[in-house]
Amino acid sequence: MTFKLVGVGEVLWDLLPGGRQMGGAPANFAYHAGALGAEARIISRVGDDDLGHELLDRLGKLGVPTDGVPVDRSAPTGTVTVAVDRDGQPHFTIHEGVAWDHLAVESAGRRAVSVADAVCFGTLAQRREPSRSTIRSLLRATPSAALRIFDVNLRQHYYSPPVIAESLALANVLKVNETELPQLAAMFGLNGDERVQIAQLTERHPLRVVAYTRGDRGSLLFADGRWSDHPGVPAKVADTVGAGDAFTAAMTLGLLAGWDLDDVNQRANEVAAYVASCPGATPELPGHLRAPFRASLPG
Repeated sequence: MTFKLVGVGEVLWDLLPGGRQMGGAPANFAYHAGALGAEARIISRVGDDDLGHELLDRLGKLGVPTDGVPVDRSAPTGTVTVAVDRDGQPHFTIHEGVAWDHLAVESAGRRAVSVADAVCFGTLAQRREPSRSTIRSLLRATPSAALRIFDVNLRQHYYSPPVIAESLALANVLKVNETELPQLAAMFGLNGDERVQIAQLTERHPLRVVAYTRGDRGSLLFADGRWSDHPGVPAKVADTVGAGDAFTAAMTLGLLAGWDLDDVNQRANEVAAYVASCPGATPELPGHLRAPFRASLPG
């Protein structure tokens, strides 16, 4: 037995200054969850082109099942041009009309979410139909006890207040970063400092946990009326692509394992800092980072 985690949404190639890397927040989440010992998979779509077949091959080599990633014969594989500034912060140009904009409810995906312990989704893959309706249908098919993690992940203009509000209504865990929380506050009339705004979100929506990440300043977790404030783990940043997704995967496994909130925060920051110290979103995780999670697996 092990925890079953699913990322739903985009899988793509990040076209980085140093070369091409597999990306897409749900795919990164699935990879890191699998690397930490979960049974993890991605529900997405690729094109019937060289980039799509390379992505399927890459996922397979990373140990991520591809039965939930059908090939679309009418749209190309997704790509994102990534520029990285001097501080390692990525800036994305996301291309449209790609395969993951055409997600459909397939039997493999429905089976995966029906037995999932946690499902992670965001806003980007909801930028158009039919993917938006597909994602919401899959979320409604999850077990009632499952964690439904909304990683806000605001990109370019591919989000709106209605999409975010409807996603919050479907989620029970929210992951938001230091640039996104002020945008949510402006959209939904949240006031006060970060803690007050986070508390207001939990009052308005069925959220069990809120994770607020602050880059090199660590993260703030809020669950069951309790706060956990972590200052962050020092790292020599190569780029931050995928670090937030690694944090989400580690946090999810810690929550499922029933760890103390401070321990969840500590381990998630350690994993995220390591990923930020490496180029690309999916570096191999060293054994000392994987060990605490694997020791906590059920069975």
